[in-house]
Amino acid sequence: MSDAERIVIVGASLTGARAAEGARDAGFEGEILLIGDEPELPYERPPLSKDYLQGKRDDLSWVHEESFYADNRVELRTSTFVSGIDPSARTVLIEGSDPEPYDRLLLATGAEPRRIDIPGADLDGVHYLRTVADSAKLRDLFGEGARVVVVGAGWIGSEVAASAREKGCEVTVVEPQEVPLEKVLGTEIGAVYRDVHLEHGVDFKGGTGVEAFLGDGKVEKVRTTAGEVEADLVVVGIGVVPRTGLAEMAGLGLNNGVPVDAGLRTEAEGIYAAGDIANQFHAFYGERIRVEHWANARRQGFAAGRSMAGAEVVYDDLPYFYSDQYDVGMEYVGYATDWDEVVIRGDKEAREFIAFWLKDGRIQAGMNVNIWDVSDTIGELIKSGEPVDLAALADPETELATLAD
Repeated sequence: MSDAERIVIVGASLTGARAAEGARDAGFEGEILLIGDEPELPYERPPLSKDYLQGKRDDLSWVHEESFYADNRVELRTSTFVSGIDPSARTVLIEGSDPEPYDRLLLATGAEPRRIDIPGADLDGVHYLRTVADSAKLRDLFGEGARVVVVGAGWIGSEVAASAREKGCEVTVVEPQEVPLEKVLGTEIGAVYRDVHLEHGVDFKGGTGVEAFLGDGKVEKVRTTAGEVEADLVVVGIGVVPRTGLAEMAGLGLNNGVPVDAGLRTEAEGIYAAGDIANQFHAFYGERIRVEHWANARRQGFAAGRSMAGAEVVYDDLPYFYSDQYDVGMEYVGYATDWDEVVIRGDKEAREFIAFWLKDGRIQAGMNVNIWDVSDTIGELIKSGEPVDLAALADPETELATLAD
């Protein structure tokens, strides 16, 4: 067990709150200080682009109930801004307050939306989605007939477009790739999502770039490479960038985020990183990967807390994420950046299928669409590392579990 007496966690996020839980789970008895710059209790972000944005729920999805923090002796400070870190003195610098000492420090500062750099980007009516305040503002603006232009058809852009249509907006999606999520899913599966949006009345402009936002103080049009589009508001969803400013100020080396080992330790003694900013050496893949999804924040944060408490931790969970758009739900397990074959199992046209991405006959990732309770089995297939019988893989009559065996 660790001899640390005080853990400080910067980022009262899903990652940070789960880290506090993980430290207590591992038997840590010292002080825990959890610092966040948002005013809310730590909450989960997926509903912000889905049912919260659609107005189907008014409550947030809290990581823990408020009582958890007092019951587990976690000092939670919200609306608090960390201005710097002094590794030599082992202190965290707090804006408007005294420095806070630490024995172990976790950076769980997350990510922020990538800003678009084109003329008119600073006009009123150009929005980004990351916080509950962002979602609440968009929810109030989404309404019957509102003309919404979504820039980017990644997961956030696609979910925002679906939510806007659910609210009765006229939606145009502008995406430089030919289909949504082309870099993640490839052309064939990306086309499934394109068609879903088209069927729900979205004007999907694939293979189209954005040149400027036009308007007199407020956005009124979007100029694209395919012409101008009328807009009452714009939502930009072109990815996120890790919030590594504090890590850089602390002198940590950066490489697509903050490099950490399998125990979430950085190169600096006593400093850890987890969640969206962590570029972690993953034991299963044998390389560094940085994952920006809910499940990684939840699981990796817990692991980081245990690691700070002195437990032996090798974080090797497979990446997992999910998305809901209209009546199409999916789960994705694995990590596929390069593949030579995609195998479809089920009925793609009915949108009840599983897609597998393979390299050299081995499954790299799998995505189940409107088929449930199979993600664990897909993970077992991936972890086996064995070539699979492609015909059996594509045959819905063949039990997946037998292929994993």
